Amino acid sequence: MITKEAAFQKISELVERFDEQFDSYKNANYNETHTRRDFIDPFFKALGWDIDNEEGYAEAYREVIHEDRVKIGKATKAPDYSFRLSGGKRLFFVEAKKPSVAIKDDILPAYQVRRYGWNAKLSVSITTDFEEFSIYDCTKKPNPNDKASVARIKYMTFREYLKEFDFLWDTFSKERVLKGSFDKFVQGNANKKGTATVDKEFLLSLDNWRTYLATSISWNNKNLDEDEINFVVQQTLDRIIFLRIAEDRGIELYGNLQNASKQGDCYQNLYTIFGEADAKYNSGLFDFKKDKLSKDVKIDNKVIKTIIKELYYPESPYEFSILAVEILGSAYEQFLGKVIRITPSHHAKIEEKPEVRKAGGVYYTPQYVVEYIVKNTVGKLVEGKTPKDISSIRIVDPACGSGSFLIGAYQYLLDWHKNYYSNGGKPSKATKNSPLTPEGNLTTAEKKRILLNNIYGVDIDVNAVEVTKLSLLLKCMEGETEASINYQLSMFHERVLPTLDDNIKSGNSLIDTDFYNNQLDFGFEKKIKPFNWQKAFPEVFSRKAEKPEDELKTIAQKAKQHAYKALQYVTELEEKLSVVNEPTIKLNSTGGFDVVIGNPPYLGGREWKEENGNVYDYFIGKYEVAEYQFDIYALFWEAGIRLLKKNGLIGYITPNTWLNNQSNKKLRTYILKNTSIKEIVDYSKIKVFEQATVLPIITILENTIAKSDATEIFEPVEDGFIRTQSVNQEIWNDGDLSIININLSQNDLLIREKIEANTQPLEKLALIKFGIKIYETGKGKPPQKANFPKDRVYESDYKIDDTFRPYLEGKDISPYLITYKSRWLKYGDNLAAPRNPILFEGERILVRRIVGKTLISAYTNSDYVTSQLLQIVKPFDQSVSKFLLGIINSKLLAFYFRKKYNRQDKTFPEIRIYELASLPIKQLNSTNKPLQIEIEKLVDHLLKLNEEKAETKLESKVLQIESKIDYCENRINEIVYQLYELTEEEIKIVEGK
Repeated sequence: MITKEAAFQKISELVERFDEQFDSYKNANYNETHTRRDFIDPFFKALGWDIDNEEGYAEAYREVIHEDRVKIGKATKAPDYSFRLSGGKRLFFVEAKKPSVAIKDDILPAYQVRRYGWNAKLSVSITTDFEEFSIYDCTKKPNPNDKASVARIKYMTFREYLKEFDFLWDTFSKERVLKGSFDKFVQGNANKKGTATVDKEFLLSLDNWRTYLATSISWNNKNLDEDEINFVVQQTLDRIIFLRIAEDRGIELYGNLQNASKQGDCYQNLYTIFGEADAKYNSGLFDFKKDKLSKDVKIDNKVIKTIIKELYYPESPYEFSILAVEILGSAYEQFLGKVIRITPSHHAKIEEKPEVRKAGGVYYTPQYVVEYIVKNTVGKLVEGKTPKDISSIRIVDPACGSGSFLIGAYQYLLDWHKNYYSNGGKPSKATKNSPLTPEGNLTTAEKKRILLNNIYGVDIDVNAVEVTKLSLLLKCMEGETEASINYQLSMFHERVLPTLDDNIKSGNSLIDTDFYNNQLDFGFEKKIKPFNWQKAFPEVFSRKAEKPEDELKTIAQKAKQHAYKALQYVTELEEKLSVVNEPTIKLNSTGGFDVVIGNPPYLGGREWKEENGNVYDYFIGKYEVAEYQFDIYALFWEAGIRLLKKNGLIGYITPNTWLNNQSNKKLRTYILKNTSIKEIVDYSKIKVFEQATVLPIITILENTIAKSDATEIFEPVEDGFIRTQSVNQEIWNDGDLSIININLSQNDLLIREKIEANTQPLEKLALIKFGIKIYETGKGKPPQKANFPKDRVYESDYKIDDTFRPYLEGKDISPYLITYKSRWLKYGDNLAAPRNPILFEGERILVRRIVGKTLISAYTNSDYVTSQLLQIVKPFDQSVSKFLLGIINSKLLAFYFRKKYNRQDKTFPEIRIYELASLPIKQLNSTNKPLQIEIEKLVDHLLKLNEEKAETKLESKVLQIESKIDYCENRINEIVYQLYELTEEEIKIVEGK
């Protein structure tokens, strides 16, 4: 790798040469190609980049891609350079110009490079003619009328390169990029906050176009119902977008769609183009034998003209030659979370689907998560295999949405095959059976073969299925040009793209056709969409014959003898039994998928029950993991495991709640009993989804039981992942809740078991209940109204009358202290859930649901009423109240809680009531009675000291009191360790020393 000193010398020589012949280079005859060859290539070589791929990397791993340039009028359709990390992740584009172009002031080069970068979701990109060097923030949506200075981060001329060399080296040299300097530059200069990313803008465009189309179709085709309108709108949009992308990639004639919108019936003109596309592509997208609706619909010319206009420069900010399928998928995923509703006046309204609204929105999976899951499932299975071996691998996403995981898996296989064939030696001449083109790329035929052999998907939403097909077809067509497609057509005499109807299907992955056994209202099918996996994918679930050939011939002969009678019988019953009585068997008993991947829906079972009680009951009866208030993603875990063949791999990203929630006990038991947990990646400390309430994890399981295997626990860090644990999953099989505590080591488990010895759960010593729930529409006497919470109807800052009682919230509690803030509540049957008044009388301990480094609890003997964010511990024997308070606030119980329930180090760490109830309290006897008495004395001191501290103003006195508080708390911790008989080594582990 080049040194910084050598780079400085090379750039000095370039600057000197350019300066010496400045007038010659500024001449308009000195073109862009010469500029790249003479100056820009050597400039970036000096910064350590392998501009000419001298290392001979396979295409997917080249550091610098020189984009093919497609001329359209005076504009070019791809950036000159794409700088990438190993593995193909783009860092920045460089757009080259000839020195006669005024980069500082010319708006076109600036708009061009910003448009490229924005469409590729890059943070920064560069335009340069060597004389000038401009760096642009590409997170801001470009406008063709922007001045060249808009979004420009830095500008310099060649005469400043030596003065600015430290900046150039530290920011853009390969050596420093690999050490993270480029990322730091981006963080400090690219204004990502509040910017309109390309996927979000494209979603807005999709919503607008959908509204235009739906309104026009509804108004002009009143015979169509809502579902039919949704279908025609989706098909029309998908076809237009596919062909528009093909134009920008140089596969279709640029402006073809524009021409169709200039005169006559615009939609019928488009229909003609669609027919030509069917003859060329055979993708199913243009199959009008299957689509019997689209041909005859009437759509206003104005609508078609508007949509087409917004897809072309200068109205369109989109550069489809750059816009990745994965980015389109991000927009489409949000798009699929909405549905068209037609008003009585035939206007279209775009509404969020009820299930999406209840789930808190669409959780689109970031690309880095897709890549990780694919690499650690698909990637593991293809290791050491040949293309022939891999052709039998079946990969499925049972809730495929817009197809992000299937695209990721397909891309991984494309890269693998290309590298395999390249490393094995590129054929010198393309033949019909060659998997590579003369240029060394995979042939269309090979890409089709991989897609059809390996990729499968199911989704309940028929529009999602169509989008997944569209995305996969676009991925299959990536890298193709008009010339390459014509070459394929002439060489192989077949249409370019495959039909995916047998691979990507619509249906309910969770509901088999046995649902009809107790539900013969077939009108209900429209919503439920039962789906039989064996019938849908017989090639996946059929088992190869394993009997000797002669035995098979004997069986075949006997079968023929009975064939006539069997055929008669089947004919009579076929219609009656075709959907009602298909067999329900354990799926993986007759084959199965090699890999199951995805991001299953996060809808709670309670929401399903509210709308479809019979579906909820079906789930309870069908799935071992289904229990009260289950989440739908839990069912996808069981369904996914059942879809796997033996030793197959399943990888999902889901909320982390299944690891420790009481309502997911059956799921944990099922997973621990039936699979080997290969790894868990804990993303709970970073924001993966825009909806911050979801704390996700990636889990990879193998469909086998390997008790000796370790489960690897990882956390993401800035430059990759760190392994935090390597444990045997048997430590989570505790026969109780089977909490999967990813922070639990074998030593932790031994200490936890020791803590539990000779104890009784807290619930045996005290009544443990939630505080009151003030508001809920329809609850209380009289029934509450929706505005009550906002208007704080029952709350006051002073005591209005005797029905008002002092009221505490969670934030009013800290260890050993209650800070009352003169908050009053009207207490009685008016409340949504007032609880038993006895809970708010006498000695009791108030425990905050939101915890800190330790559990947080305080003592009271006053008549406070308390919120749901406080849990009430009311000892049956009130004489032990202060003893229990000291135990609950101790470091030992905090350690136990953390290692039992895996909750404390999360974004909103919370102790649930069943967890609080299970805390182990040492049984008292005459031997340890003195320890109890000492704890109670220290607690009395702490109660007084904390009150004194709260009332003290002088800082020096506060410090003195805090010193006494620290002593008392430390002394309690020492006594608690002694009470639970911990050794010095065990105490060090508890305290993290």
